[in-house]
Amino acid sequence: MTAQSVNQSVNQPAPLPVTAAVDLTVLGAGAWGATLATLAERNGHRVRRWSRRFQEPLEDSLGGADILVSAMSIKGVVELAPRLAQIGIAPSTILVSATKGLDPATARTPTQLWQAALPHQAIAVLSGPNLAKEIMQDLPAATVVSSGSVGAAQFVQRVFASERFRVYTNTDPLGTELGGTLKNVIAIAVGVCDGLQLGTNAKSALITRALAEIIRVGSYLGGETETFFGLSGLGDLLATCNSPLSRNYQVGYQLAQGFSLSRVLADLEGTAEGVNTANVLFDLAQREQIPMPIAHQVYLLLNEQITPQQAVETLMERDLKSED
Repeated sequence: MTAQSVNQSVNQPAPLPVTAAVDLTVLGAGAWGATLATLAERNGHRVRRWSRRFQEPLEDSLGGADILVSAMSIKGVVELAPRLAQIGIAPSTILVSATKGLDPATARTPTQLWQAALPHQAIAVLSGPNLAKEIMQDLPAATVVSSGSVGAAQFVQRVFASERFRVYTNTDPLGTELGGTLKNVIAIAVGVCDGLQLGTNAKSALITRALAEIIRVGSYLGGETETFFGLSGLGDLLATCNSPLSRNYQVGYQLAQGFSLSRVLADLEGTAEGVNTANVLFDLAQREQIPMPIAHQVYLLLNEQITPQQAVETLMERDLKSED
């Protein structure tokens, strides 16, 4: 099976077995991009890597790719999508987005940016509770590949799936993407909770109410409610909120220890997308009047308008209400 045969039958189930090695190009040289490249290589596929830091021209890395994996920050996607539109990629190439974030200028998700630049390309989202360091240690994990093209999703599924990395599919790419994006803001709040040593009861309540907030916002933006209870929603939320390997969790934890945001980000390995996402969500909530109490407090904290202790007090002092 080839990527071309998949794209010729959009929305039709494709044969599941990948009978031969395929060619992948991974855009982005961070930990997640390196992890996805390694997973594909372990399955016998041919992988090329490209980064803005490399000297190799982008055009040289694209030719012949059956799958193009975008594992860059949202800033990188904003910059690169127009370039790819100008260069052009083969119609048969499937673009897989593994970025979690929102464009600060338009509030678009990564796949919405890619789709605008490459309107005729088959695009899939890969997202789930996937801490890169654990996967590179060969610990078991699961993820979701989502696309409007069932054939494209199944093709990508078979490329990455292995005995230690289980890959599911669904047909809600927007919800899959939003789950992974919105939980980054919550991870900052949970990091604060742990940093202040508020205990398991408080942390459990925070994560539970955060899931309701994610569903409220994600559904408003067009995601399917059921998706947020799956791996790319609740699963990713639990992983990110319970591991010091999460960069967004570390931001909240270090802020609770009294460090400034600038200091925390300077010492961080990689990008904490939740910082940018919190600012985008605040603007969205104000404009659309969507209740986002947890994200609101994270926004105020990141912008040095309140202390971690004040953020907790504000959430606890909210008006009494029913659980909905």
